[in-house]
Amino acid sequence: MGGTFLEKTYELNTVEETVDHYNRWAESYDAEIAENNYATPGRIADALWSVLPDAEAPLLDFGCGTGLSGIALRRVGYEQIDGMDPSSEMLKVAQGKSAHRHLSVVDPDSRKPFKSGVYKAVVACGVLGTGAAPASVFGHLMHCLNRGDLLAFSLNDHALADPSYIGAMNEWLDCGAARLLFKEHGPHLPGLNLNACVYVIEKV
Repeated sequence: MGGTFLEKTYELNTVEETVDHYNRWAESYDAEIAENNYATPGRIADALWSVLPDAEAPLLDFGCGTGLSGIALRRVGYEQIDGMDPSSEMLKVAQGKSAHRHLSVVDPDSRKPFKSGVYKAVVACGVLGTGAAPASVFGHLMHCLNRGDLLAFSLNDHALADPSYIGAMNEWLDCGAARLLFKEHGPHLPGLNLNACVYVIEKV
């Protein structure tokens, strides 16, 4: 398959490039990701369930793409999952999986992508990182959460090598505005020998 879309992902620089890339990739995304044994959706779902074992908890799958993370969240037991993504073509593919209650297009430049008080937890699986969302999005998501709400997310090795992503998280943790509930480094895309850290943090 060549992995051209996957390889190009880490070379994207602008919002426009990124949205266009994912729109064009939508049709072949699942096959290419499966070929590389995408492990992160299942890892995040397991991590979130370990601290929030509540099937009725309303979740937002932010940057849900073609719906793979929604399927993983359903598999562990969650039933109330909404999805958002900037790529309308990715959302068309996700629609066919029926893992989400509602799906909507999100403005990638929005500083307040969702209403506070609606979701108990937000999942950002493979969203924050090079070729996807900039580190500033971390703060946007945290500001939308209420105290006691959770953010479950991943940072792959490319993102971990960029100090802005860890820095964005530590801005919240170091001052006590959030606390770390779960952290585990493990497989992300084993087919590319790429790993990721999975985190769950609680807004305090």
